[in-house]
Amino acid sequence: MAAPADPAQLVIFARRPTLGVGKRRLAAAVGDVEALRFQRTAIDGLLRRLARDPRWTTAVATAPDRPTDWLRNRAVGLPQGPGDLGQRLTRVARRFPTGRLVIIGSDTPAVRPADVAAAFDALRGHDAVVGPARDGGYWLIGLRRSARGPLPFDQIRWSSPYTLADTLARLEGRRLVRLRVLEDVDDLASYRRFAARAQRP
Repeated sequence: MAAPADPAQLVIFARRPTLGVGKRRLAAAVGDVEALRFQRTAIDGLLRRLARDPRWTTAVATAPDRPTDWLRNRAVGLPQGPGDLGQRLTRVARRFPTGRLVIIGSDTPAVRPADVAAAFDALRGHDAVVGPARDGGYWLIGLRRSARGPLPFDQIRWSSPYTLADTLARLEGRRLVRLRVLEDVDDLASYRRFAARAQRP
């Protein structure tokens, strides 16, 4: 069977859900055990909702790179490799030289298949798509490989209120679509809002 002419690849960036490995800002507020519980819940929910969707292929870019047994064959594991977030995003993006690529983080539990589908649909007629986050960053970025050119991950002030603005500046001149605003769960305030939403019927 021939490969699709315009493949759709979803990559979830995630740190291995192990005590003391990820969600350090959140752990400082709620403790290591609760931060790990959130991390596992968030990743498991994303994989359950997204990994088997036939409209795209799903991979998880992991840090640390090994082991990847925690994925339990739910998605292909890819190494993020060393460097800052921009270097790791660039490295992973270059693994997919053609088609539509969408990258999301693993700490935005509100992401639904409709959000990812909207991103891939936008990339049929646009060069890039972003999902803004409440904190000034973004929970999703998508690019068309045919129009990608230089990747927009250099000279970005990561984990700051300027992350989205810096990335949009790097995308200047490209046809861009913005998706809905969602919230990353990184600190006590965002965790409390997440917990409140989870308790609603």
